[in-house]
Amino acid sequence: MSREDRDKWNQRYAEDSQRKHNPVDLIDQWAQSPGRALDIASGAGRNAIALAQRGYRVDALDISSEGLRLTSDTAAQLGLEINCIEHDLDQPYPFAGDYDLILVMWYVNLPLITRLCDFLAPAGRLISQQHLLSDGDLAGPGNPRFRVKPGALAEAVAPLSILYYRESMHDNDAGEAMASAAVVATRD
Repeated sequence: MSREDRDKWNQRYAEDSQRKHNPVDLIDQWAQSPGRALDIASGAGRNAIALAQRGYRVDALDISSEGLRLTSDTAAQLGLEINCIEHDLDQPYPFAGDYDLILVMWYVNLPLITRLCDFLAPAGRLISQQHLLSDGDLAGPGNPRFRVKPGALAEAVAPLSILYYRESMHDNDAGEAMASAAVVATRD
């Protein structure tokens, strides 16, 4: 990402325009026994907070210092500890392996998702949800670069065993039509 992208996300989080408080449904359905978790492109931390509340030791990684500040402030208010890491994911990052759970929500970088498969502990899970490339007027990014093609998310986690995969059209919390792909995969 460029400095322009970093500035854009910092401004959005400072304005609170991107802040969502409820974690994605996949966490409630698929987060297993607490352990070590990594939240990629964590934003303002809604998923990282939910995992920490469930007893996970969370590393929250994002390009936005403002998003990470919101994460840290919320965690402190709730008496939680989250390791906030500011990093541009277009640059290499020395991930320390053996995470019990890795989340990649709404951040399209399929080569990174494939690479993250190597950093799961045995029986660890990778959970990802992405905007799906589809025809029509849909909520989410208009640029197809920020959407996955049908089947691409499943291909990205091919080194793992897929527990759940779904591509669907549905309404988001605001009642807007959207298309998404979701996967839960585990290391055998």
